[in-house]
Amino acid sequence: MEKINPLEIRIGKLKLQNPVLLASGTCGYGSEIADFTDVKKLGGVVTKTITLKPRTGNPVPRIVETPSGMLNSIGLENKGLEDFAAVKSRELSKLGTEVIASIAGDNIKEFSAMAERLSLLTCVSGIEVNLSCPNVLHGMASRTYKLIAQDARATSDVVKAVRKCTKKTLIVKLSPNVTDIKEIAKAAENAGADAVSAINTLFGLSVNIKTGKPNLARGAGGLSGPAVKPVALYHIKEIYSCVKIPIIGMGGIMSFEDVIEFMMCGAACVQIGTCNFIHPGESAEIVRNLEEFVKGRKIKNISSLIGSVKI
Repeated sequence: MEKINPLEIRIGKLKLQNPVLLASGTCGYGSEIADFTDVKKLGGVVTKTITLKPRTGNPVPRIVETPSGMLNSIGLENKGLEDFAAVKSRELSKLGTEVIASIAGDNIKEFSAMAERLSLLTCVSGIEVNLSCPNVLHGMASRTYKLIAQDARATSDVVKAVRKCTKKTLIVKLSPNVTDIKEIAKAAENAGADAVSAINTLFGLSVNIKTGKPNLARGAGGLSGPAVKPVALYHIKEIYSCVKIPIIGMGGIMSFEDVIEFMMCGAACVQIGTCNFIHPGESAEIVRNLEEFVKGRKIKNISSLIGSVKI
């Protein structure tokens, strides 16, 4: 008789052994953090965001610690799609867990080209479309918007195009820097997304009073860590109220209790980000604690917690 896994979660075509993934930009391409934590015990990893062509990223300094969090302005530094396909994919195929490739582009053509190329890689189980990085400016959002994820129409256009290029599980990463995240989430769902992930970082600024200048060379950056958790939970609950597709929650998750909170607000699984910089082995420990939690409460499947909080 097959043993039932109480932590199993399904996201589109993905069958995750547990709801804990590593967030994009916080674990390299997955193999780098394998020296610190057993990635085979995790539900999966989301790679550092890939762009079609190599990017040098923003000038340094581009990371600064803040109260209960951190600001970053990396600027999507990476070696480009072809390096990922030729070099990084060999490392990813050995991880022993699900791999979700994060992609970003300046226009629909770039997003489509990346999705089509990644669809040929067997090591990639899903694609997360990053429409919400606060550290780059996109040229296709209409009117005065800076982020694609701030515009429902632009979001829909990208997701529809990517959906035509891949049969892999398609996840759309949303920004909290919007008036109504429900509108954007619905646009992604209607355009063919299998899931949405939320939230990306909040716009933030840190100033050095001695120099009178920002601590980040670029000025503003993206705020992450425990400081953003209440905001993230609010947005997860908002999204859960309007979409039928799964939600992948993120934002300040540091413990298994945080994971439970996110799931109760509507997340089917989570991504752990800033925690990786502080305690790179914590994700596997969170999985162990979740196993004890469901066992101790005789929970048949952790998915029963999704959206259970009463407001």
